Amino acid sequence: MGADTADADTKEGGDPVDYRFTLANERTFLAWVRTALALLAGAVAVLHLLPLGWDAGPRTVVGLTLAVLAAVITVYAPMRWYRVQRIMRDGGTLRMSVLPLLTTFAVGLVCLVVLLGHLL
Repeated sequence: MGADTADADTKEGGDPVDYRFTLANERTFLAWVRTALALLAGAVAVLHLLPLGWDAGPRTVVGLTLAVLAAVITVYAPMRWYRVQRIMRDGGTLRMSVLPLLTTFAVGLVCLVVLLGHLL
């Protein structure tokens, strides 16, 4: 991504992006990928590994919620990386993304369900 990105930036027009910002954008992309992998590992654990003592319904809902969130993040991460790279090259303004809030809400909801599942 690094050297190829600089060449692609100059070929597509616009100003070349400072390497520090490009690398920061790549680190953010990799952080989203790590988040997706962690959510997927959590989904596998809930669905197949943890002895939660729950019925199949709540276990499936929690596991599938984590898996769907991982899939959404996996699709979102490269799209965001490309969009941010293009905005930085064109000198535009970055807009706030809704996915961090969505991820926080979903993970918080899963935590609440897991806690309630253990208490009840």
